[in-house]
Amino acid sequence: MSDEQQWKAPSAPSSTPAQGAFSEQSAAFTPPPAAPGPAQTAFGPNPSAPQPGPAAWTPPPKPGLVPLRQMDLSTILGAAFRTLRRNPRPTFGASILIQGIIWIVTNVALFLPWLLSIDRLSQLGNESSSDPVLAGLFASTFVNTAVAMLFGIVATSILQGIIVVEVARGTLGEKLPLRSLWQLMKGRILALIGWATISALAFAIAIGVVVVAAILLIASMGSAGTGLAIIVVIFGAIGLTVLGAWLGTKLGLLPSALVLERLKIVEAMRRSWQLTTGYFWRVFGITLLVAVILGFASSVITGPVSFIFTFITILIAPTGASVETVVVVQVIGWIVQSLIALVVTSITAIIQTAASALIYLDLRMRKEGLDIELIRYVERTSAGESGLGNPYLRTQQWNAA
Repeated sequence: MSDEQQWKAPSAPSSTPAQGAFSEQSAAFTPPPAAPGPAQTAFGPNPSAPQPGPAAWTPPPKPGLVPLRQMDLSTILGAAFRTLRRNPRPTFGASILIQGIIWIVTNVALFLPWLLSIDRLSQLGNESSSDPVLAGLFASTFVNTAVAMLFGIVATSILQGIIVVEVARGTLGEKLPLRSLWQLMKGRILALIGWATISALAFAIAIGVVVVAAILLIASMGSAGTGLAIIVVIFGAIGLTVLGAWLGTKLGLLPSALVLERLKIVEAMRRSWQLTTGYFWRVFGITLLVAVILGFASSVITGPVSFIFTFITILIAPTGASVETVVVVQVIGWIVQSLIALVVTSITAIIQTAASALIYLDLRMRKEGLDIELIRYVERTSAGESGLGNPYLRTQQWNAA
C-alpha cells in the first residue's frame, strides 16, 4: 500500500458543506421514519384516532353594547333599550334634567302671560276697554311660545348629542361619565342646534303654505272656496306626512354623522343620504317600529293615570264639594300626570336617539366594514395602546349617492 493509499482518519464534518460535496451519499441517505403519532401507527393511519377538522367558528367580540358585526332587528331593539340600563346616570340623569327644564320653561312661557292678563283685566273698570290687554296677551303668548320652542330645540339637541356619543363609546366597551361624554361632544352643539332649527323652520313653513293657501281660497271664493280649502288641507296634510316620512328617513342619521364624524351640516346631509341609499325601507321600518312600541308603552303608562284623576273629578263634582276642592284635585292630577309624562318622555327620548345611532353604526358596518375597524381599535386598546383617536372618523373619501 502506497503512502497515498494509506488510511487516514476522517475529519469532522463541516456544519456547512460545500455545494456538491457528498452528493452520492446525500442522494443515498434517507431520514428515519418519524415516530408514529396518535393518528398514525407503524403500519399506516389509525382510523380510530380523531381526525383534525376545520377551524371552529368564533363569534365576533362584544366588548360592550352590541357585538361588533352587522346587526339584525332584535340586536338593534335590544341595544336601544339597554342603553338606558347600561349607563343610567349620564343618560337618564341628563335626559330627565333637560326634559324637566324644558317643561318648566314651556309652562312658564304659556301660563305667565295669562296670569298677568287676568290680573290686569280684574283691575280695569267697567268703562275701560280690554282690547289692549287682550292684544298684549296674544302677542306675549306668541313670543313666549316661540322662545320656549327655541329653548326646547337647543336642549333636545344637546341630549341627542350625549346619547349618540354614549352609544358609540358603549359599543367599544367604554362606560363614561357625563363630563367625558360632554368633552367628546364639544364643538358639535352648534351644528346640532343649527340642524334642529332648520328642520323646525322647514316644517313650520310647509304647514304655513298649506294654511295660507286654504285661507286665500276661502277669502277669494267665499262659500265655494271652503270646500276647496278643506280638500287642500286634507291632501296637503297627507302630502306633508309622506314627504316628512321620506325626508326624515333619508336624513335621520344626520345627527350621528354630525357628532361622530364631525362633519358640517351640508356634508352630514349628504352622508346620511348616502348611507340610507339601498336601505330605505329597513331604516324606515325599524324607526317606525320603535316609535310604535314607545307610543304604545307611553299610552299604557299615562292613560290609566289620566283616567283615574278624571274619574275622581267626576265623582267629586256632583257631591256638593266646593269649587276649591275640585280645583285642588285637578291641580294635583295635573302635577302627577306631568311628572309621569316627564319620566316617560325622558326614557323615550333616550331610546329613540339610541336606535337611530345604532342604525347608523349598522349601515356603516354593512357598507364600509366599520366592524373590522372597531375590532382593531378594541384589540389595540386591550393591548395597552393609548391615544388612538376617534375610530369613527373616515379617512378615505366617499361619494354621496
